[in-house]
Order: sequence, then structure tokens, then C-alpha cells
Amino acid sequence: MINYIQATDISKRIGDLVLFNELSFNADSGDKIGIVAVNGAGKSSLLDILSGREAPDTGNIIRRKGTTVGYLRQVTDLDQTRTVFDEVFSSDNKALRLIRQYEEAVDAGDHQKLHTVMQKIDDIKAWDYEVKVKQILTRLELPDHSALVGSLSGGQQKRVELAKVLVDDPDILILDEPTNHLDVTMTEWLEDYLLNSTKVILLVTHDRYFLDNVCNVIYELSEGSLTRYEGNYGYFLSRRDELMSSRQASADKARNLLRTELEWIRRMPKARSHKAKYRVEAFDVLKESASGPPEQKSLSINISTSRLGSKIVNLHNISKSFGNQQILRDFSYNFGRGTKVGIIGANGSGKSTLLNILTGQLQPDTGFVEKGETVVFGYYRQEGIIFDEGLTVIEAARKISETVVSSMGKDFSVSQFLTYFMFPPSRQHTLLRKLSGGERRRLYLLTVLMRNPNFLILDEPTNDLDILTLNVLEDYLMAFQGSLVVVSHDRYFLDKLAEYIFEIRDGEVVIYPGNYTRLRLEKEKAEALSGTPSPAEAGINGSPEKPARRKPERGKRNLTFSEKTELDRLPAEIAALTAERIGIEKRLSSPDGSHADISELSGRLAAVLELTDAKELRWLELSEKAEG
Repeated sequence: MINYIQATDISKRIGDLVLFNELSFNADSGDKIGIVAVNGAGKSSLLDILSGREAPDTGNIIRRKGTTVGYLRQVTDLDQTRTVFDEVFSSDNKALRLIRQYEEAVDAGDHQKLHTVMQKIDDIKAWDYEVKVKQILTRLELPDHSALVGSLSGGQQKRVELAKVLVDDPDILILDEPTNHLDVTMTEWLEDYLLNSTKVILLVTHDRYFLDNVCNVIYELSEGSLTRYEGNYGYFLSRRDELMSSRQASADKARNLLRTELEWIRRMPKARSHKAKYRVEAFDVLKESASGPPEQKSLSINISTSRLGSKIVNLHNISKSFGNQQILRDFSYNFGRGTKVGIIGANGSGKSTLLNILTGQLQPDTGFVEKGETVVFGYYRQEGIIFDEGLTVIEAARKISETVVSSMGKDFSVSQFLTYFMFPPSRQHTLLRKLSGGERRRLYLLTVLMRNPNFLILDEPTNDLDILTLNVLEDYLMAFQGSLVVVSHDRYFLDKLAEYIFEIRDGEVVIYPGNYTRLRLEKEKAEALSGTPSPAEAGINGSPEKPARRKPERGKRNLTFSEKTELDRLPAEIAALTAERIGIEKRLSSPDGSHADISELSGRLAAVLELTDAKELRWLELSEKAEG
């Protein structure tokens, strides 16, 4: 095992705030490390130190000699005047240098230089590297290599930065929130890329599936200390729960002893000398033990919602285009009370456009939106809001309301609500300009919820929020009595919340009942039936890896004639049932139709789903038998 990074007794403070003190950290070959902490705990500062970008206040960092480090920071640091191609190829990597020289020789028509460079490229097999680079750019949806970096959106620039780090092929990859601004498909591709990488990886992410699937080591940064867990995110959760339970049990035992010792201390004040000194010292130790583990900061945000009438929001034949690009085409849907919808789609597919039409911020080209009189929107947008940087946290919150009413009718002061939202009193008088990015997003979310909406619309709410905040936000949203529409690439978040998934592709909105995992399984079944590879089976450029050699056809002799006939017939039957299901779901989402029609369609939908499951199970059973 090779040690790549060894940190000993490192400390960091910002002004009077101590982020962490005397931490130790190590990264060895094969380590894929996830770092978990609340916003403001110092995750990004720790990554800056481990990457060599910053020095610790105290302590030592030792990196293996000759090791190269690639670092994706939350804030992009790109040359805005370069093209995408030039920026991605600006690294000092030898293969990249040769590819740059090749491109320059082609542009200049310098045949002599071209011949020399091609020979060098052949020597180190850099042609494969160029193909890999262009595949990465394509997978990150950066096909226009000649576009100026300065003309790109913030999300596109983040993807350019990610591409730049990946193509540099460093020994150590340090990634700070790499899935921000990636859609679900890109996230799954990056997950698979890192999972199959042999590099040492350090990453900070709120994507819990990403942590669970990629990482084999978790470091928790809490209360200024760092704890290492040898396993993935699921293992970390189980071990941490065991440790917390053990500490709580010890604390309970100490409290019982403390009551006895407290009585003795109070009853015998004159005995505090000589013989009894040891008991006084033991009492002090018990006091510390009885206080138990630090309480996990919790968040109770079940605030009241405005009354919601029978009519919520109905979309009637909505269409929208920008120039020649059709974003939405003839989409209709009636939102019900308490409906929870997740929206997915590629970047630029029209997710935010649909939200803006839904809330009236944007008018459709054709069709119309019918909004119930009692609907109160709460809209959390990607771009957030502009705060007055001279305000403190509590002053910004008080601009919304002086009190917050809970679902039980209890009034909370703004200070209490901020405390629930993990802004303790010591942090409430902090100027906004001193908050971390995650703390600003948390405050923005708080201001949206404080308005007591009954129809919540959240556009990428998981970006820059820590896992603890996401856990309590999910608990709140699951208990939320109003309607919810959320755009997110966070699969875990969608799995916990969504009752329906809207997938936007090529202007069409396809509706799937259930959460993201159910959608994924349905797609994988369809791909298996059609022979199309799933993303997990595809190579880096989305094309399938070399298929395994098929077993000889004679393997099918294990089937009887009737079973073989049944196996050949099942794919068409499953496809027909799938088409019928999609048709029923579209009719159910239509604003037309009587109560009797809806009842009949719902009954048929349940039957179709049950029949589809049965036929898919039978197809799998016969397929396995045929291959045997």
C-alpha cells in the first residue's frame, strides 16, 4: 500500500473562528474518500489544505514525491477569454501538450512539424488520449469546443472545470461538490467513471448514492475533529449510529451515578479534603460523562401551510419554444392536493422553463395555466436571491416575518426558527457576507418556507446543502401537506419524496408513477428486452463495451416448444402493456374526463401494472432457463 497524503496535527482558523484543530488524515492507494460535515464546518478549507492550495496554520502535510493533484473547487477559476478546447487543454500534461502542438500544426499547415509531433504522439499512444478527452467533453455536454468560456453559463463553466481536471489524468482527484450542475445521466456516468478509476479520490458531495457507490472510506468532520470510517456511506451511517447509541448508554449510566454523587457532594461539604478528594475528582469526571455526546443539531420545520382549495394548478396544452428550439409541446396536467412530483431531464431540456410557466413568471406560447384562488407558491430558485450583505442573519430573516407559525398553531420567534434551522444564536448576528455558500442557500430556503406556502416549487434545492440539512428538509417535505414540485439530480432525494417523475425530453413530458429508482428499473427492463445497453453497461462514450460471447443457440433446448413460443411472444406483450400504461397515465393527467372515467382508468392502470410485473417475471424465468 502506497501512502499519497499524510497530514498530521493540522489546524485552521478564519479570524476568531476555529474551523478545526490538530487533525490527522491519510490517503493511501486505492482509497476513495468521502468527507462529510455540515455547512461551515471547514470541508472546503480542508480540501484546499490537502491539495496544497493553502497551508495549515499548524501541522504538516506530506505528499508522495512526484504525485500530481487535480482539484475541482466549488468556485470556478477559468480563463474567460479562452475557448473550451484551449482551456481544457491548458494543462501541462505531456499528452495534452502534444495534442495541442498537433492542432496548432494542422491550423498552420506546417507539415514538417506535423510529422514530428505525430511521431511523438505515436510513441506515447496519445491518440487514445485525445479520443478520451473528446469523449469526456461529449459526456459532459460540451460539444462546442470553439465556444468562449466567458459565453457559457455558470453550470457549463463548472462542467468545463470538471472536464479539465479529468483529462489532466492526475494521481489524486480532489472534487468539491462534483455533481452540482450535472443532470442525472451525467451524474451516473461520473459515478461509474470514478468507481472504475484506480486513482486516489477525495470528494465532498451531498449526493448520498454517489458517496455510497463510489467511496470506500468516509471521514466525518464534526466539532473541529476528524473521524475515519473504513467503508462506504451506508457503513458510516450504521457505525455512527452504534457509536452514538453507545455514548448515550454511557451517558445514561453516568447520570444515574451522578445523582448519587450529587447527593453526597451536597450533604458533606466539609469532607472535601484528604480522604474524600478522590470522590470530588470522580464527581467532576462524572459531570462531563453525564452530559453525553454533543447533541446532533436538529431541525424542526413543520410550519403551517395556507389552506388549499379543491382547485390547485391545471396546465392546459402548454407549449413553449425559444427560437427554433421546442422546449415544451402540448403538455397538460392537473396537480392534486398533496401531489409530490420530481422533474428530471438533461441540462437545457426545459425543467426551469416549466417551473417558470407554472408560477406565472413566464407565459407559454400556446395553452394556459389555471391557478386556484387559494394557492400560495413558495419558489426556491437556482439563482437564489440577492441579500443585503450589510445585514445580519437574523435581520434578513426578520424582513420576511417576525414570527413563524408551526403546523400545531404554536408561534416561534425568528430567533427560535433560525436555531431550528442550524443557525445558533452565536451565528445569528453574523453578517451575510461572512456566510459560506451552503449557509447562504440554507438561509434562502428558510426565507421561502417562512412565507407559509401551500405549493412548494424547488429548483435544484440540494446544491450546496449539507447532508444533515437535506435529511431534515426531506423529513419536512414528506410531512408537508401542500403540493410539491422539485427539480433535482439528487437520486436519493427524489427516491424519498417523489410520487411521480416527469421526464422532459425533446419537448415531451413523460410521466412515470413512483420514484426515480422505479423509473430506472423500468428503463433497464425495457433495455434488457430490446437489447439496448444500460448506462452502467456502456463505456465512457456511452457505447457498449465489447459484448460477452453468446452461448450457443442449442442452450434453448432446455425449453419445451410451448415455453419457447411463450418466450418469443412475451416481449411484444410487455411492450403492448407498457404502451397501454403510458396511454392511461396521459389520460389521467388530462384536465378532461369525468369522475367515473378517472375511476375506471385508475382500476385498469392497477391491473396493467400487476400484469406487466407478472409477465416480466415470467420472461426472466424463461430467459434464465433458456440460457441454462
